Order: sequence, then C-alpha cells, then structure tokens
Amino acid sequence: MKDRVNDNYKYEKPKTEVIDTEVALGTVHPAALEPYRLRLFVEDEIIRDAEITIGVNHRGVERIMEGLPVEKANALTEKICGICSNSHIWNSVLTAEKGLDIEIPERAAYIRIIMEELERLHSHLLYLGHGCEVLAHETFSMRAFYIRETIMDLLNMIGGNRVQYGVSIIGGVRPRCELDDKRINKILRGMDTVEKNVVEFADRFVSDPIVIDRITGVGQISTKDALKLEVTGPTLRATGYKKDLRFEMKEYEPFDFDMITLSDGDVKDNILMRVLEIPESISIIRQAIKNLPDGAIVDRSWEMKDTKTIHSHIEVPRGVLYHSYRLEDGRIRGSVIRTPSMSNIGAMQLACIGNHITDAQLCIVQCDPCFTCTDRAIKIVKI
Repeated sequence: MKDRVNDNYKYEKPKTEVIDTEVALGTVHPAALEPYRLRLFVEDEIIRDAEITIGVNHRGVERIMEGLPVEKANALTEKICGICSNSHIWNSVLTAEKGLDIEIPERAAYIRIIMEELERLHSHLLYLGHGCEVLAHETFSMRAFYIRETIMDLLNMIGGNRVQYGVSIIGGVRPRCELDDKRINKILRGMDTVEKNVVEFADRFVSDPIVIDRITGVGQISTKDALKLEVTGPTLRATGYKKDLRFEMKEYEPFDFDMITLSDGDVKDNILMRVLEIPESISIIRQAIKNLPDGAIVDRSWEMKDTKTIHSHIEVPRGVLYHSYRLEDGRIRGSVIRTPSMSNIGAMQLACIGNHITDAQLCIVQCDPCFTCTDRAIKIVKI
C-alpha cells in the first residue's frame, strides 16, 4: 500500500453539474379534493421554481350561461362551486339588480348577509379542516369538521340544502328562506356553540409548539409581491395589507366589525387569519338578527329591460369575486366571472420557492384555493 502513495498528489474537487430535477404532484393529491397539476423544480430538495396547471375539470360555465334567461343563469352560477355557491348566486343576482335598478326590501338584504356570513364560517372551517389534514394532524382536522357541522345544519335549515341553497333571487330572497322565531333562535344558539368551540380549537392549536414550528415561515409572501400578483382576501390581509371589500359594500354599512390583518404572510398567518375572522362573522350575524327589519323579503314589481354590461364586485371567503354580463330580451350575454382563486393560486407558485419540497402542498393550500371556481373558461388562440 505504501508503494501506491504519491507524495506529490494533490486532491482536486471533481467538477459538478447542476441538473434541474422535476417533481410532479397531481393531478390527484390525497389532501386536495380537486384535481390540479403541480410541477416543482428542485435542487437538493429545495424548490427553485414551481408551476401550477389547472383546467383538468374544465366545465365552461360562462359559455353555458350565454343566452339563458337571467333567472336560470343565476341558478346555474351556484353550480360553479359547492363551497361558495351562495357567493356566486348572490353576486350574479346583484349584477342583474344593478342593471335593472332594483332596490330590494331591507329585510331581504339582512337575510342575504346572514347567509353570506354563514357561508364564510363554513368555508373558513373547511379550510382549517383540510389545512390540518395537510399537516397530518388528524385530531385538529376532525375537530374543525365537527365544529363546521353546526354551520351546515343552519345552512340546510334556511336554504333546504347543505350546498346550493338558492336563497337569493332577483328582488330579494325566496319565500321558503324567511326567518321565523324558531329559525332565529336556532341560529343564535348555533353561533354560541361555534364561538365556544372555535375558541377552544384556537387555544389548543396555538399552544402546540410542534404545529406552530411546522407552519411558521413556510410559504411566505411579501405585501409587495401579493399586490403585484393581485392577491385578494385573507391571503392578502395576512401580509399586512388592509383591504376588505365588505367595508366598501353598501350591504355591510349597517354592521360593525373589525378588519383582521397579520404581517408575516406565511402559512401560520393564513391559518390564523381564518380563525380570527370567524368571531367577526359571528358578530355580523348576531347584529343582523338583532336588528332584522320587518316587512317583505322579495319585491316582484320590477320590469325586465335591456342593459349595458354590468359589473359587480363583492368580498367572499377567499377574496374578491367579480361577475359581469349584459341583458338582452331577458337573457344573459357576455358573462365573465373572475374568482379570487384565479390570482391567489398563481401567487402560490412564488410562495413555494425557497421552501423544502415537503412543504409544497402547505404553500399551495394556504390561500384556500378553489379549483372548481377557477375551472370555467378556456382561451382559444387562432393560429
């Protein structure tokens, strides 16, 4: 062995070549209910770039709406999403009411707010349940879904379904969705139950050092990048930017509530944003019931007419929802729908970069993406 030793030998570090490694997730992920494809470009298990592709479940709802009677088209918008179905039909109805200059009864406006905030509660609790599932914390996940069941019972009581309630119609709300004393008392009891259970859930969640360490600093996005990528809703407010369209909507003017903002823009703050917004929604519902006006819940005296293109923006659980169309002979023309997930999902590509590959799914779901909301239209380019 000694003969083989070369005293003049000098070690030279071998030349290395960086090779981009692609890891594909989807189109099915065990913690995501909706199909999408995620391409991760990694180096030493750190994400250097990411690409999200949706459209696997494309349905073309806007194209189907073309030429439909406006009442039928409004009902169809509920089919866009099972989580935010009330938000879609409410905004579609608001679009028609703006174009037709319809002032709905005050009682109907309050019932619409109650429904929207109940949907916000169920959406946020669903987010917490799936988020904890991605964290692989089964106990927290099941607890969130258990709390949500109280909300689902209330939605079913008012609208007759656990999804696609059909509450809003042009001129007000459906007569079967009227709130009598029995329903009102059940809603108030439900709010007490949910508030108590959410406080207990939040205390246990933030007191778990393993969970908090797992989500702190992961998927961070700055306010500057969030604004550049047109992020909306709780995901934008989690970066510290104060923007909640409810404070600009006339429908919310009678109600007092706080705008929740945090500052880190990571998975931790996105989860806490939903937790902290739940008491605000409960407060709005209680105010609406306490001050619920008397009177009719629908005005059928309006008349159909042709309109120019009408635009309507509202704040829904995930951010700003946009609907627009024009009316010709009572039928929909040129429908355009833009959901908050449209831009929020794109921003999550940036949120992935710099994180470990095992955190990719956390980075994606932190914005509460709704892929069915987004899978509606396809752009055709003529060559």
